[in-house]
Amino acid sequence: MIRGRGRVWRRWRGRKRVGGNGAEKGRGTGLRSVAGQVFALEALIALLVIAVAAFVTFQQERRDTERDARVRSLAVAEAFAHAPGIDTALASPDPTAELQKRAEATRLATGVDFIAVLSPSGVRYTDSQPELIGQKATGDLSRAAVDGESFTELFRGAPNDAVRAVVPVVDAQGRIVGLVSSGIEVESIAHAVEERLPLLLGAAGGALAVAVGGAALVSQRLRRQTHGLGPAEMTRMKEHHEAVLHAVREGVLIVDADHRLLLANDEARRLLGLTAAAERRHVSELGLDPRTVELLESGRAATDEVHRAGDRLLAVSVRRTLPHGSESGCVMTMRDTTELAAVTGRAAVARGRLQLLYEAGVRIGTTLEVVRTAEELAEVAVPRFADFATVELPEAVLRGEEPPQAASASTEMRRTALSGLRPDQPLQPVGDVVRFDVRSTPMATALHAGHAVVQAELASAEGWRAQDPEAAAQALAYGMHSLLTVPLLARGVVLGMANFWRADTPEPFGEEDLSFAEELAARAAVAIDNARRFTREHAMAVTLQRSLLPRVLPEQSAVEVAYRYLPAKAGVGGDWFDVIPLPGARVALVVGDVVGHGLHAAATMGRLRTAVHNFSTLDVPPDELLGHLDELTGRIEDRDAEETDGEGRRRDEGITGATCLYAIYDPASGLCTVASAGHPGPALVGPDGRVEFPELSPGLPLGLGLGDVPFEATELRLPEGSKLVLFTDGLLEDRGRDLNAGLGLLRSTLSRPDRSPEQTCSDVLATLLSPAPRDDIALLVAQTRLLDRERIAEWTVPRDPSAVSPVRNAAAAKLSEWGLDGLAFTAELILSELITNAVRYGADPVTVRLLHDRTLICEVSDGSSTSPHLRHAAATDEGGRGLYLVAQYAERWGTRYARRGKTIWAELRVGAEDAEPMAVAVPDLDALEDLAW
Repeated sequence: MIRGRGRVWRRWRGRKRVGGNGAEKGRGTGLRSVAGQVFALEALIALLVIAVAAFVTFQQERRDTERDARVRSLAVAEAFAHAPGIDTALASPDPTAELQKRAEATRLATGVDFIAVLSPSGVRYTDSQPELIGQKATGDLSRAAVDGESFTELFRGAPNDAVRAVVPVVDAQGRIVGLVSSGIEVESIAHAVEERLPLLLGAAGGALAVAVGGAALVSQRLRRQTHGLGPAEMTRMKEHHEAVLHAVREGVLIVDADHRLLLANDEARRLLGLTAAAERRHVSELGLDPRTVELLESGRAATDEVHRAGDRLLAVSVRRTLPHGSESGCVMTMRDTTELAAVTGRAAVARGRLQLLYEAGVRIGTTLEVVRTAEELAEVAVPRFADFATVELPEAVLRGEEPPQAASASTEMRRTALSGLRPDQPLQPVGDVVRFDVRSTPMATALHAGHAVVQAELASAEGWRAQDPEAAAQALAYGMHSLLTVPLLARGVVLGMANFWRADTPEPFGEEDLSFAEELAARAAVAIDNARRFTREHAMAVTLQRSLLPRVLPEQSAVEVAYRYLPAKAGVGGDWFDVIPLPGARVALVVGDVVGHGLHAAATMGRLRTAVHNFSTLDVPPDELLGHLDELTGRIEDRDAEETDGEGRRRDEGITGATCLYAIYDPASGLCTVASAGHPGPALVGPDGRVEFPELSPGLPLGLGLGDVPFEATELRLPEGSKLVLFTDGLLEDRGRDLNAGLGLLRSTLSRPDRSPEQTCSDVLATLLSPAPRDDIALLVAQTRLLDRERIAEWTVPRDPSAVSPVRNAAAAKLSEWGLDGLAFTAELILSELITNAVRYGADPVTVRLLHDRTLICEVSDGSSTSPHLRHAAATDEGGRGLYLVAQYAERWGTRYARRGKTIWAELRVGAEDAEPMAVAVPDLDALEDLAW
């Protein structure tokens, strides 16, 4: 093969030596040309890629076949192990006789290589090779025989290497009475893969043929484009082209039919300010004069047209590259005809000042922070206008308040920003108080005059030197020689002072710099005033919001609570949280978010929080409470929209409703009932650190109207020591992080066990808090407790008046056991009244429950929904005083309704046994049972 190629090469060289035309044809063949080298490289790459792909596909086939063998072996073993009668056959005297034929039939039907039934110790009862029956199977079978686990493995050993599955056989009592092993031999797997090898090789060969054919087509087209030239010949042609093109002192641009720059010589780059990166860019992106761009895009011819390029005037000529056809590029030549070189420096300064003003409009006021805006002003001025720049603001402006109205009140300011070419400057540092007591200083003069003042020679400024002689001497020794000071004016009020200093720049400030400095200061003053107003409103909103949020959490025994609240940097929102004790030792956990920012959002939050407190006194389930809250929110939104500017304010502040999550936890049962109105659900952390996000019915946000979809409540059973984590979406969502990413970070942070609620709050904020949160963050972590069962007593009362006395006596005994003998009489009195009423007017079932928590809680429940009410009986009435007595003797009392029936409860303060209630005529307890409400 090599000798044949040598003969071809010699014939090609012979043809190349025959005449000029033969040489031109010979240049298009062989590996010396660019086209031939590209063809060889593409063919080699295709061969390598296809070989690697074939190898990877072959290995994948092997893995897939082995995986299928595992799946099939496990399925067959599990089906046989769970087949009816297998456990009975294993318990028979001769399992081999019972199962051998059955196993063989199953093996033939399923296509596996073997099915073996083993004893729990591994002795074969059946096998596809009868001579192995009675022998012990090799390998580790303890996972199935001891742990009862089904597994698959790649077994290597006698009698054959195989992929096998082992499944335990469990009898009706749950005992492992045998094992079933099935599998496919490795040799069978390899044979199955080899059967697919011809197809794989055929596909690889076809792909190689297609790739080589494509490379040949590309090579043929490249040969036509390069005219069969080799790399050396093309390099030499390029060198000649560059030498001629860049030697001329006339700018040349070549643009293609798509108006993209193909080539620019050195002179064109110098005249137009182009870089090497400008090639292949559209002419409109090169920064050319609009008239020049229009000429290049139009495709028309031009001769010595005058165009501007920066501060130059160019004589431009344009010709098309093709004389005919619409899709043609063009060549532009240009010459520098500028005769105004004397004014170029002055024009450059003016352009620089205009550019600096443009940059100031972009760079100053990027935030709504007063200090940062002052720093941006100082940074913009240095070094293109001044060597050092300082900004001084009154204390009132820094606090967001209105600045002093009189100029005389602005003679004392605080240095807020300082920027300079060198760090070792002699000026007062940021934070110092700067005074302008001497009226003849440039600063005081500018403040009283209301415009910029320039001091070209600082050494001759007597007033400035008299203000602080020591500091002035240090500044002059440092090299400070010129000062321009300008007041920051907005709405006709002085917001501060900007001072520009020159030390390294030899030219002093002049009168031509005054207008620029005033324009720069005016733009900065507007930005500072906007930041000041925002600071004031933000402080007001934060103060309002903090005053509306709970300052101290109430005492309760159901949960241990920790919380964090952080207002947004950009604008205070309406996030809130709450912990509300409920009757029956229960507690309500609330977190909500008013959509929007500003004072209106904070005020709406306060109204909603107050409404939640009021509705919680009704002691209704969470879904019903959210229904009441939704109706109230809708009325609030409707009233605000009816105001003159209500709709505009809501649109500006982005207020479109609110979300709320309301949960009630009962420590007596460990049951937590949760309902959501468009709010993210809570995170539930188990005592072992396992984190879950329970599925809740999200509901619609408050204020949008329920329609036909009511709120739904979800019940969660919480073990003692669980943590319920409630939060607003500002904790999870932030710049560059969506909700799912935030949930992942929250899950990993909460999964650390043995963390107190306070430690959990700190961990969560350390992980998820960004430096400048866009939204408010409310975080509430509640660790659950369970009421000791020894502190709970319950009785079921028959619907018989005579049953009241035994229950009352049993309650007295339980109070004595709890050491609450001092409350026995009061508790018996209250229970007698409540039980008698339930027996007479209620419905089955009637139950009594005592809870010993921070208070003694007496609860009587029945199946009736009739609500009792307090009334004052007349002197002649025989009954009607029962509930009045309950109200007088109890610390609190009330009624709560369940899905069916009601519960009347009363709380007695523990430790207040000696407290005397109002004087009330108390009849005998047994006689009270005959009285009605």
